[in-house]
Amino acid sequence: MLVKNASKKLLTAAAVAVGSMGAQASTTFQLGEDVSLTPGYAMRYSYTNREDWSANGGHSTDFHLDSGRFMLGASFGKTIKATLSTERVGGRNHFLDAFGQFEFMPEFNIWAGRLVSPSDRANMAGPYYSMGGGYWPGVASRYGWSGGKFVARDDGVSVWGTVADGRLGYSIGGFEGRTFGVGSLTKDEAKKQGVKASDSLMYAGRLQYDFWDKAPGYYNIANWLGAKDILSVGAAFRYQDQGVLTTSGTGDYTGYNFDFLLEKRIKGSGTVAFEAAWYDYDTDNVIRSEQGRAYSTGLSYIFEHKLGWGRLQPFTHWQKFEADSDVNTRQYDLGVNYVIDGYNTQLSATFTNTKVTGALASRSDLDKFAVTLQLQF
Repeated sequence: MLVKNASKKLLTAAAVAVGSMGAQASTTFQLGEDVSLTPGYAMRYSYTNREDWSANGGHSTDFHLDSGRFMLGASFGKTIKATLSTERVGGRNHFLDAFGQFEFMPEFNIWAGRLVSPSDRANMAGPYYSMGGGYWPGVASRYGWSGGKFVARDDGVSVWGTVADGRLGYSIGGFEGRTFGVGSLTKDEAKKQGVKASDSLMYAGRLQYDFWDKAPGYYNIANWLGAKDILSVGAAFRYQDQGVLTTSGTGDYTGYNFDFLLEKRIKGSGTVAFEAAWYDYDTDNVIRSEQGRAYSTGLSYIFEHKLGWGRLQPFTHWQKFEADSDVNTRQYDLGVNYVIDGYNTQLSATFTNTKVTGALASRSDLDKFAVTLQLQF
């Protein structure tokens, strides 16, 4: 079963997607009657062929560790928990998540530290739990690159829970924010360069309602791989007074989105899934390249019966960002996942075409083919 024995592992994988789906439980070490540690590891490794990307202008071929994460979950009784994870980038390990969890009841929990602030479904699912893997990479879902110090993370506090018989999930919190787009400055960088601005927090929140099977948890799963029937709608927002800081000016930041996910099992055949999302980003006209509207849709089908070790899941995804700088970015992905053990073991092959139009566009058309291995322990 895809969801069986997932809860312990997902404590350590909170940076990836805390929910009732994911990798099977790893070993838990009991240090006392009510104290335990649960380690974990996750990786995504890819071979990529890119058009016009090499030094001589031809195709480039590269092997690359897209993500390598060590995770550690700690439990101090039933209420107090903690999560620590690292991500390897540029040959060095960085702290990705480091937060305490005060989990009083399903309806009310408090997480504090460095974590993903409430945002759209795609960003809350992260690279390990999306329909085709990866972040799609930030064309429509731009929360991953704004409002966080590293890979969508930010320092702050979030209150969250599920009410209405576990069908309505909410999360709201206050965070540092202030990294919105190319050319923006963090609060410390702005201070060093003499940029005057208020010291306000970024406020972020999300609501999600599940009509069919329930999908509780702070983080989301963007595709359940045939484990559930899902009909879910969500909305997210974030706002920060003078949250956009540049040497040429400051402005308020506002972002919000609506997203939708439908997954329906067809007995004896497989599961069809459809997702869609709409976004609006406003930087107070300070960074017009990060201000505008975005759209994304995705469609997949996972076969019920195995082919060898696993099941095939063909998918397609389309997204577009219309920036107020008159630069439009459109991307579509066409691929297939070979799902061996849920999100623990997968192989993916994906063709991607990215097209940028407008007077300020530096590259107009780019094709890429990637084969990716995902493992979680």
